[in-house]
Amino acid sequence: MAIVPNQILAKRPVRRWFQQVYTMALVAVIVIVQSSCSLQQFAKADVQASRLVTGTLSDPKTFNPVLSQESPNVFGLTFEGLTGTDGVTGDVEPALAESWDIAEDGKTVTFILKDALRWSDGEPLTADDVVFTYRDVIFNPDIPNNSRDGFRIGREGLLPQVAKIDERQVQFSLPEPFAPFLRTTSLEILPEHVLRPLVEAKGEDGTPQFVSAWGTDTPPDQLVCNGPYRIKQYVPAERVVFERNPHYWRQGDQGQPQPYIQEVVWQVVESLDNQLLQFRSGGLDLMGVSPNYFSLLKEEENRGNFTIYNGGPATGTNFMAFNLNRASRNGNPLVDPVRSAWFNSVEFRQAVSYAIDRQAMINNIFRGIGEPQTSPISVPNPYYAPPEEGIPTYPYDLEKARELLLSAGFQYSGDNQLLDGEGNRVRFTLVTNSGNTIREGIGAQIKRDLSKIGIQVDFQPLAFNVLVDKLTDSLDWEALVLGLTGGLEPNGGANVWLLDGALHAFNQQAVAGQESLEGWQSAHWEEEIADLYVKAAQELDETKRRELYVETQRITQEYLPFIYLVNTLSMGAVRDKIQGIEYTAIGGSLWNIYELEIQE
Repeated sequence: MAIVPNQILAKRPVRRWFQQVYTMALVAVIVIVQSSCSLQQFAKADVQASRLVTGTLSDPKTFNPVLSQESPNVFGLTFEGLTGTDGVTGDVEPALAESWDIAEDGKTVTFILKDALRWSDGEPLTADDVVFTYRDVIFNPDIPNNSRDGFRIGREGLLPQVAKIDERQVQFSLPEPFAPFLRTTSLEILPEHVLRPLVEAKGEDGTPQFVSAWGTDTPPDQLVCNGPYRIKQYVPAERVVFERNPHYWRQGDQGQPQPYIQEVVWQVVESLDNQLLQFRSGGLDLMGVSPNYFSLLKEEENRGNFTIYNGGPATGTNFMAFNLNRASRNGNPLVDPVRSAWFNSVEFRQAVSYAIDRQAMINNIFRGIGEPQTSPISVPNPYYAPPEEGIPTYPYDLEKARELLLSAGFQYSGDNQLLDGEGNRVRFTLVTNSGNTIREGIGAQIKRDLSKIGIQVDFQPLAFNVLVDKLTDSLDWEALVLGLTGGLEPNGGANVWLLDGALHAFNQQAVAGQESLEGWQSAHWEEEIADLYVKAAQELDETKRRELYVETQRITQEYLPFIYLVNTLSMGAVRDKIQGIEYTAIGGSLWNIYELEIQE
């Protein structure tokens, strides 16, 4: 999972950037920073080069795939793993590995790499790089990363052993059968010849220098990758330019090198409205279509020479959440103890959920394009459980909300303000990322809705990078509106639900390199969800495995660590000049970018 301007990436997507046409989406989002005139001039500056122009709400935070916690990110363009996912069928498919063999006991998996693989600098890509990536980086406890959680196996959270057999064969030894394993090996493979010295070298605090490697200030010619593109130029607050990787392994039917599109440009802008303006003026070649823009774009589809693709229910979630963390840092509580007591009351969270008018949200913010969301697992996922399977739901009911609050010891003043049992006014700050008009609309409605049950909400949109720092470092937030990406493997969200998961955001522990916390504690239901995720990963029988995930959905909806809101449709608008689009909610517009072509 990773954090994105449009949503937070909880589950590893098809290829983390592409799949996003998000889903918490809210489809992974694209925008632009310059005027339409200058952008069009830039897009057409080199008529000899085929160029696709898209965008992002914020600058990349890192060029190191292991350290990334956000999406969209550059790594879907620049890196691949042993396996990938077919963006249409959702099936696991070979990527850097040409094949694999699973032993009869399910505990040994052997991968055979494709022949003659090379890095973008021309050096050979071999089994040594695979072993380095997993053993020395991902499984290295001194290197904080989101990916390690997805490889923890069994109740003890043991990691696989990985060994080189020969230059093209790598063997993973698992402590027990692990159902999600093939999907987890879509993880980006790293270049040992470049990065090993930075893993072995330690800073003054003993931390590997790798944790500061490949920042956004690293010159592009020092970034070595294995994906269809490599970074050519990065201008902060303006754009990232990618050029075709001359050593990429894929070829077309006639042996022609892929990808066919020579350059991809990400433009940076902090407003979805500007995204719309730039797309309509021809400055962007594609964009995610949020519900509030759908009607306008649909009217212009023919004369604008673009097509709006509908991938069905989006593969992700959007939610409101409270900070349930009761810990302190350096003796200072992360959350004010008075407010923390409110947030940790199940009745309080349930009352808030009943007080949110999701249908009004669908009608007014999502323009009728959506359904109430009732699960942490994406609707297209085969493990998704609808309300008919006994999953608790919270239809709009202000009277029910008030009853729950009163039963939990809250009270009302003479002017209908909600007070706790000690007479404290119930008031908190709600944050989200600025520039995302959908989320800003959600936050504004929640402020209005909760005022009807006497709660004062101070709504504060923040710059995306500031918000990410609060969620992953300082942990000093009270409530938020965000989202998680989704996928076809629920265990991709293990980093959200395991107690020490790197994105266990509602009750986050400190990760390596951060100041420690005092007094961290978990709830019984929190522990139960984590235990069920471990059991589900162990279970190879699909029927039994689904039953376990259904139970996780029942518990999350009862205790509401995340208050889920609206599931929208995954939609994208793409210029007709781009040929080969196979749009799906799983893969978005660009999951098969290596075979797309531009025909003016």
